[in-house]
Amino acid sequence: MNVQVVTDPYGRLLWLSPALPGRTHDLAAARTHRIIRICERQGVPIVADLAYQGGGPWLTTGIKRKPLQELTTTDKTRNRALAVTRAPVGRGVARPKSWRIFRRSRCSPNRMTSIAKAVLTLELQR
Repeated sequence: MNVQVVTDPYGRLLWLSPALPGRTHDLAAARTHRIIRICERQGVPIVADLAYQGGGPWLTTGIKRKPLQELTTTDKTRNRALAVTRAPVGRGVARPKSWRIFRRSRCSPNRMTSIAKAVLTLELQR
């Protein structure tokens, strides 16, 4: 299943998307749910991992190493700074993954959407 997660800069869960089939690429899922467009309209910057490269100017991702080339010192420093910024968000994304239902579920995306809503509600009550 592909469930997109939106957190605040401190890693607190704000939103879980409706589930899509697992074969859906992360950037395609973000576009399907219009996450990038909504954040751009609201003036909320997005810091994401390498799976979201090419998502537009509003989205900040790391720099991929090109085949048979090394990253420059500047690129490595930028990637390190982004990793530090994303660390609390990564912990926020890991919280729903700690629920066994997300790790072991083999149900339809519609049913998983209901489960994701319930998990979000329970996580917000913590």
